[in-house]
Amino acid sequence: MGLILWLIIGGLAGWIAGNIMRGGGFGILGNIGVGIVGAVLGGALFSLLGLEAGGMIGSLVTATVGAVVLLWIISKVKSKG
Repeated sequence: MGLILWLIIGGLAGWIAGNIMRGGGFGILGNIGVGIVGAVLGGALFSLLGLEAGGMIGSLVTATVGAVVLLWIISKVKSKG
């Protein structure tokens, strides 16, 4: 059940981040990918800042923040290329 929950949170986080950063999602697989990578990035960022988010809502917030940062980094790299 943990894997399914992880995929759902990743998909939601990717969709939310896509709507924040570019006005739309990336499709179900794209949202899950962005959300999972965002969760790893968000977890690292929160850890560096000494923050800890617990529970499902905390995981969703962490993944969404990480996904927004990921999409922001990607947009900056693309604009320089």
